[in-house]
Amino acid sequence: MLLSIIYLIAISAEAMTGALSAGRRRMDLFGVVMIACVTALGGGSLRDILLGHYPLGWVKHPEYLGFTVCAALIATWVARWMHHFRRTFLVLDGLGLIAFTLIGCSIAREAGHAMPIVLIAGMLTGAFGGVLRDILCNEVPLIFQKELYAIISLLTGAVYLLLLHWGVADATAILCCLGGGFALRLLAIHYRWEMPKFVYHDEVH
Repeated sequence: MLLSIIYLIAISAEAMTGALSAGRRRMDLFGVVMIACVTALGGGSLRDILLGHYPLGWVKHPEYLGFTVCAALIATWVARWMHHFRRTFLVLDGLGLIAFTLIGCSIAREAGHAMPIVLIAGMLTGAFGGVLRDILCNEVPLIFQKELYAIISLLTGAVYLLLLHWGVADATAILCCLGGGFALRLLAIHYRWEMPKFVYHDEVH
């Protein structure tokens, strides 16, 4: 129940960030809604397609689609004030990352997949909605440039599986990872932790 509530909050927040990205590219309302839906639901959809997990989450629960569409339209109406809530969105985004990751790991694990696939499924669910958003908006995805984002997702999934392996109850493992992963994401934002970068200059001598 806790993950479900957080999931609804997270997809709404993600949909709003997607709508704002579309607005920066001067898209019409259809484009805004499409980008919002891809941002909020794209990671989970990609996971389900790769794992052969059907029906897709938003097909089975069409109310998720309703939440994202409403959130996108609300974002267009209140866009001029959205900068005041930037920190709030970062917090909700961090919470959503962890919740999406745990949901993705849980679905893959229940389907009987091996541990590496479970971790990848969690990371895809948590991080790849934003990747798809940036690609459709013709931008280099943020998580490939400077965000300590996908790594936190993978770490959260790994700790979740480790706790289950040690015999910790599923609900307890989820709560521990939700709190720990969220705290780690907030620390990464606050201290601006980043992955090492590879810089190559193609110079002819």
